[in-house]
Amino acid sequence: MKAKWIRIALFLLLAAGIALAINYRELFNAELLENWVKEAGSAGPIIYILIYAVGTLFFLPGSVLTLTGGALFGPVMGTFVNLTGATLGALGSFLIARYLAHDWVVKKTGGRIKTLMDGVEKEGWRFVAFVRLVPLFPFNLLNYALGLTGIKLIHYVVASYIFMLPGAIAYTYLGYVGREAIGGGGDLIHKGMLALGLLALVAFLPRLIGQLRKKPMISVTELKIIIDSGDDLHIVDVRTAEDFVGKMGSISQAINLPLEEFEQRLPELDEDLEKTIALVCTTDRRSEKAAKILTSHGFADVHVVKGGMTDWNANGYPVE
Repeated sequence: MKAKWIRIALFLLLAAGIALAINYRELFNAELLENWVKEAGSAGPIIYILIYAVGTLFFLPGSVLTLTGGALFGPVMGTFVNLTGATLGALGSFLIARYLAHDWVVKKTGGRIKTLMDGVEKEGWRFVAFVRLVPLFPFNLLNYALGLTGIKLIHYVVASYIFMLPGAIAYTYLGYVGREAIGGGGDLIHKGMLALGLLALVAFLPRLIGQLRKKPMISVTELKIIIDSGDDLHIVDVRTAEDFVGKMGSISQAINLPLEEFEQRLPELDEDLEKTIALVCTTDRRSEKAAKILTSHGFADVHVVKGGMTDWNANGYPVE
């Protein structure tokens, strides 16, 4: 009973803190942060790390914190301060969510949500790395959401610290360059170009990660062998509904998710992020587009079936 009341009190405190932070967000600015750090003297970096951590818990804008950290502490110390504060805040959110609701979520969830959570847990640190490099969800909200899963704490912390580093470097340096520009520092063109280059690299990361996660194509013969062996996989046909029942027919195990409706109908998959998915179409182009969508949503084992239904029919394999 005592634990229940502690959870209720912690939840109300968190809710009140978030509400206040959102309501008075306009008062939270770089000038205020700078004054706090100056008043702290030599303890400034430690104070800033704590401010960043608490700000993460209460949904304060991370962009203001990161840019200000770069302006106050420079590119090297600023990156360390920002990254450490963000990781501590992410850890706090994770632990709070796990303490407040993880057991309840495990008991109450079922069906597709449970399958999704199981898939996230199987991916473990790889999933954390992916969502840190490819920001699919708001940072503060994601920290709490991951606490509801069974991801190991050490995997969460280490993967977060390492894979948030590229973004921390880029935005910290941008804050440093902004401060240099205001203060009339030297070599601003070179520093500005470097800042733009770092931002471009961070912006390119989602595409790079998608390519690294891209699995090789498989032939229709390989697909037939997998089917005959009884291996568990999804066969997803991305043709239109008319083509799916047209003269080419379809593979008996296939489900039809037309490319035009693909993202909206993703919940129709069981959302096991580790499960093998084979994408089929008449040509490879539509299948490749669908593969990019799946990898961007965290699916780890996605293959385009080369030649699709054209080669399937040419080999005389059975269709419906």
